[in-house]
Amino acid sequence: MSELDAYDYELPRELVAQEPLARRADARLLGVDRARGELSHRHVRDLPEILRPGDLLVLNDTRVVPARLIGHRTETGGRWEGLFLSVDPQGLWRLLAHGRGKMAVGETVTLLNARGRDDIRLRLVERAAGGIWIMHAETDQPVLDVLERVGRVPLPPYIRHGEMVPADRERYQTVFARQPGAVAAPTAGLHFTDELLRRLAAAGIGSCFVTLHVGLDTFRPVTAERLADHPMHREWGELSGESAERISDCRRRGGRIVAVGTTSVRVLETAAQTNPFAAWRGWTDLFIRPPYQFRLVDALLTNFHLPRTTLLVLVRTFGGDAMMKRAYEEAIANRYRFYSYGDAMLIV
Repeated sequence: MSELDAYDYELPRELVAQEPLARRADARLLGVDRARGELSHRHVRDLPEILRPGDLLVLNDTRVVPARLIGHRTETGGRWEGLFLSVDPQGLWRLLAHGRGKMAVGETVTLLNARGRDDIRLRLVERAAGGIWIMHAETDQPVLDVLERVGRVPLPPYIRHGEMVPADRERYQTVFARQPGAVAAPTAGLHFTDELLRRLAAAGIGSCFVTLHVGLDTFRPVTAERLADHPMHREWGELSGESAERISDCRRRGGRIVAVGTTSVRVLETAAQTNPFAAWRGWTDLFIRPPYQFRLVDALLTNFHLPRTTLLVLVRTFGGDAMMKRAYEEAIANRYRFYSYGDAMLIV
């Protein structure tokens, strides 16, 4: 038995949510009280009554870019598909891509826009390590403008095999998304509405923002036999001076730092490693796994995660193995909805 086997579980396929709820805050919320060893069943809309005045929510304001690209090889017409990852200072695009046949350097693909018509071309410059394609976009337009026109919402494959519908452009985005750069949504934040944030503020529960641009590797399974051997992916993040000040003030007053999502946890715990605690920005490859000791996060609101992933390892490290195993069994027995468009849990 490998170390990773402990992070596996069986999930009935019908519990994988294919659509979000019509009202985001109506998602069910499994409460996990570590000190008392108790579980409770509520809804996200109940957070103003569940949390305490003086608590501070930390939300990830990254914005998902329409990163999924569909097109064809210009010369042969063979189908091509790619996922935009980033653009470098020289304007070259980094993508994960696959198509029919082997493309040669210098060959182009033609991207299809939302109407299914030919749009801009990408020319292959280099094939880099890890399956990354380096491509030049034959356009002078800003990359985000191009993606808005030709890109699709990069849904994970367990939602309709990754095929978006027009409503996903809004539904797979938090209401507070501001900083474009993610290729996957910070899914715990999907449950919040402007109305819920107003009710939380009225109840004396504050909020502030961090940024972590969620990368594709976030959802990839760990394949190493030992967690220590897993090469952790890097993601770009930022904690502003204003948010650092609000977090420090909350802790001085005895309030709890409530991270909304594992992405917020990664920013907070990365920043917490600097002494004294202050604003931070840059790349993080922090892999939170046992016996990690949390420095800043007191409570965690999170969705249910895929087995054998770094996200599940983080949540189990925070919530405790026995308690999290029990919580997942409870969620499955009570038919909670799982993964990106699913329900949530609050671990205190």
